[in-house]
Amino acid sequence: MEHEITLTTLTYGGDAMGRLKDGRAVFVPFGLPGERVRIRLMEEKRNFARGELLEVLEASPHRIIPRCKHFGICGGCHYQSLPYEEQLKAKTEILRDQLTRIGRIENPPVQKMIASPNPWNYRNHVQFHLTQEGRLGYVGAGTSLAQGIIPITECHLPEESINSLWPQFDFEPGTGIERVSLRAGKEDELLLVLESDSPESPELEIEAGISVAHVIEENTVVIAGNDHVVISVLDREFRVSAASFFQVNTAMAEKMVNHLITNLPVTQAATLLDVYCGVGLFSAFLAPKCERVIGIESSPSACEDFAFNLDEFNNVELYEGLAEDVLPSLVGQIANLSYVIVDPPRAGLEKRVVDGILKLNPKAIVYVSCDPSTLARDAARLVNGGYRLKDVTPFDLFPQTYHIESISLFER
Repeated sequence: MEHEITLTTLTYGGDAMGRLKDGRAVFVPFGLPGERVRIRLMEEKRNFARGELLEVLEASPHRIIPRCKHFGICGGCHYQSLPYEEQLKAKTEILRDQLTRIGRIENPPVQKMIASPNPWNYRNHVQFHLTQEGRLGYVGAGTSLAQGIIPITECHLPEESINSLWPQFDFEPGTGIERVSLRAGKEDELLLVLESDSPESPELEIEAGISVAHVIEENTVVIAGNDHVVISVLDREFRVSAASFFQVNTAMAEKMVNHLITNLPVTQAATLLDVYCGVGLFSAFLAPKCERVIGIESSPSACEDFAFNLDEFNNVELYEGLAEDVLPSLVGQIANLSYVIVDPPRAGLEKRVVDGILKLNPKAIVYVSCDPSTLARDAARLVNGGYRLKDVTPFDLFPQTYHIESISLFER
């Protein structure tokens, strides 16, 4: 069924919202606030609906021509039709709205968003799925993984070294490979990562000069070269293995580290707990300033990288395990905990993690978030537990997309 509506606001998730005649909210991908549009309803619930954009009848004065020919079909980008400055404003407002509405925090102290120096070609890591014919693609807009992979011939988000290579890849149909990743390190070093359920490593003709690894669950088999890349952040080198997480925007990772160093008043007597510490990005820069740093990480691959990257420090400990299992065991073990940094996945903090942090009673908590809705939920729990939200600084790690990274500081 088709409707004509006016869109009013951008919402978290990349959609623009308008209202149907019956008052229900309707969410429309690729629309912009202020636009009069013709839509087809794709999903209807009692309180809201989802629509497909058929035609823009009256365009927003901000609307621009997208750079990529796949925009609107591919699900990777959401804001290519919006100038970069407007993207930053929209994301800042969405973050503020989530903290107010979900977190029940009045006038949250959200700062101006830190812009990415490169709104294009910024990703040091990109993941492709394969179509049934073996072509590289992304999940289509509005589809689930089961429904559709859109084969692509261009992408304007990866770093140039990645973009110069991936279009040359050619996979046989039915290889059993589920995902194909490319990661760029310093000096354009490249690592190709093939992920599958099968222990049989696929046969490949390898281009000289790139590393290739096959990842089955957490196990990595090296097919060529190394099982890792080296990424340089503020002149410090980090080994990042095939199965380990690292921030995808290196220039913005530097800005986040600088923000922490500047705004966290650590002293030489401080004890710092780094939860979901990954390969040690934050710990490496804060270890020289603290008496004791304790990392918690569940990924075996990231733990190995952390141990390698922080090998020079004698004041660093690492617990391998789930945060919700390790934290309760530390209660009563750490006297005068100064700071906790958490950098959880999109799902945010489990209740046991929040409870464990509150029992440890640090002076301050730094929350690095990649999802404003789970940040808002967890912020409410921390505020109810006796902390005040002092500052929220958003960082645009993901230009052209709806994703919002932020660093929040809570004080006891």
